[in-house]
Amino acid sequence: MENFIVSARKYRPVTFQSVVGQENITGTLKNAIRNNQLAQAFLFCGPRGVGKTTCARILAKTINCFNLTADTEPCNTCESCTSFSLNASFNIHELDAASNNSVDDIRALIDQVRFAPQVGKYSIYIIDEVHMLSSAAFNAFLKTLEEPPAHAIFILATTERHKILPTILSRCQVFTFNRIKVDDIARHLAYVATSEKIDAESDALHVIAQKADGGLRDALSMFDQIVSFSGGTGVTYERAIENLNVLDYEYYFRLTDDLWAGRYSEALLLYNTILEKGFDGANFLSGLAEHFRNLLVCQDTVTLPLLEVSAGVKSRYQTQSQQCHPVELIRALDLVSKTEQVLRASKNQRLNIELALLQLSMIHTAPEEKKNPELTQAPVAASQSSTPAATAAPVEKKPVLNFRGSAPLRTVSISQHLKKNETLTTDQQTEVETHSITEELPNQHFDLDALKVVWKAYCDQLLQNGRNAMLGTLTLSQPELLENYCVKYQVHNESQLRELEMEKSELVGFLRKQLRNYSLEFRLEKTEYTKSFRPFTAEEKMRAMEEKNPHVSVLRQKLGLQPE
Repeated sequence: MENFIVSARKYRPVTFQSVVGQENITGTLKNAIRNNQLAQAFLFCGPRGVGKTTCARILAKTINCFNLTADTEPCNTCESCTSFSLNASFNIHELDAASNNSVDDIRALIDQVRFAPQVGKYSIYIIDEVHMLSSAAFNAFLKTLEEPPAHAIFILATTERHKILPTILSRCQVFTFNRIKVDDIARHLAYVATSEKIDAESDALHVIAQKADGGLRDALSMFDQIVSFSGGTGVTYERAIENLNVLDYEYYFRLTDDLWAGRYSEALLLYNTILEKGFDGANFLSGLAEHFRNLLVCQDTVTLPLLEVSAGVKSRYQTQSQQCHPVELIRALDLVSKTEQVLRASKNQRLNIELALLQLSMIHTAPEEKKNPELTQAPVAASQSSTPAATAAPVEKKPVLNFRGSAPLRTVSISQHLKKNETLTTDQQTEVETHSITEELPNQHFDLDALKVVWKAYCDQLLQNGRNAMLGTLTLSQPELLENYCVKYQVHNESQLRELEMEKSELVGFLRKQLRNYSLEFRLEKTEYTKSFRPFTAEEKMRAMEEKNPHVSVLRQKLGLQPE
C-alpha cells in the first residue's frame, strides 16, 4: 500500500508562479531578487493557510538558486535547489517558535548565524509562529535582527501581527497576506481534481471554497475529506453540502418564494424541516442574510462580480432578484440582523426565528392588495364622503395602517431616481430614498380626523418603545392641518423644539406612509411664553419668577447669577 499524501502537501507550490491568490507579494519578492535589493529581514503575516510559510520557503530556495530562470524562478536542477527539495539543505534553517520560544533557543540561533553558508550565497532562517516567542527572547533577538551578518537573511511568519513587538516590526519588511478569493480557490481545486482524475462539480468546489473562508489549506483538506466520503466516485454538490454540514441553496430560494408570496405557513414548515436535518437556527439566519445580500447584489449589473457563487447558482439569483424590490430586501436584511442580535440572549431561539419569518412574509405587498387596491383606499375615501352613512360611522374615517407599503413597486435605476427627485424637498428626498424608490409617489387626500388617528398611532408606538419624553412633547397640543397638506404643530419652549427637530424626519415619514400622501409638509412653531403656560426650561422658570416678583431680577443682577 502506497503512503497517501494529503493534497495540501502534494500540491504545495514550489515556485512563485504557482502560489495562489498572492500575486502582489510574489511580484514584489521577484523584483527584489531581480534587482538585488533583498532586505535583511522579512515578516509574513496573515490568516492561516494563505501561503506565508510556503512563500518563505520559495523565497529561500530562489535566493540561493545558481541558475535563475528569465522569470526569476528557481531552476529546480542545481545543487542548491535539489538539496532543498530533498530537505537536505544546510543553508536553509527552519525554527518553530511555538516550541522553541525561550532565550536559550534564540541564543543557539544567534551562535549559528555566525557561520557562513556552505553552498550558495545566503543562510536563510525561517522562524514560523514568531509571535510565540517570549518577551525576553524577542529582546535577545533584536540586535542580531538589526545588524545581521551579510550572508544572513531572516524570514518571520505569524498569524497574529499585533503580538509582535514594535521594535521587531521596525526592523523588518512587512508583507500582509490576504484571504484567497473564492474563485481562485475553486480554480485551484479544479486543477487538483483534474490532476487526480476525480470528477468534481463546479457548484461543489465553490461550496468548499466558501466554507474554507479564504484559506487554501483548509479547502484542500475539505476536498480530501469529501473525496474519501464519496469513495472516489466523484465530488458532487449533494455530497459536499452533506459532508460539510452546509445548508443547500435550494432551501433559501424556496423560502424566499414563500415569504414573498405571503405563504408564511409553508415558510414555517420549511424551517421545521431545516431544524429536523440538524441545522442550527443561528447558522440558518446567517445563511438567510447572505441570501438576501446576494439578491440585493444582483439588482445592478455593476455589483454582480461581488457574487461569489458558481455560474448556475448566479443565474438563479439573477432570476429571483427580479421578483424583489431593493427596498424590500434592505428591510429584510435589517430584520434578520436585528433577529440575530436578539437571538444571542434569547432562551427560545426557535420562537424568535419563526416570528422573524412571519414578519418577513409581510414585507412584500400581499396579492389581495394588488388585486383590490380599494382595500387600502376605501377608508380615506370614506373620510372624504359627505353622505350621512359615512358620517354616522366614524370608524370608516380611520386609514388602514398598512406597514407593508403601497401597491406594486416598479424598480428604476438609481440615476433615474436621483434625476426625478431633483425637484423634491429635502424631507421628500429623504423619505423616498429611505422608504421606497418608485416611479410615482401616492398623493391621496386626507382630513384632520385622519391626521389625528395617525398621530395617535405614532404616539402609541412611542409608548410601546418607552419613549415617554417624546410622547409627552407630542401630546401637549393637537396638530393642525393647513392648506396644501401642511401639518402645523406648536411647542412651548426651545427644548421641545430641539427634540422635535431631531424627531421630525421619522415622524414625517410615518405620517406620509400611513396617510399615503408624500406631499405632506410639517411645520414647527414655538408659541411665545404666557402665564397660562407652564415654564419648562431653567430660563423660562427664571423669567416666570421675575414677572411674579421684580426683586428677584434685582437680586440676580447684583449676585451675577445666570440660569443653567
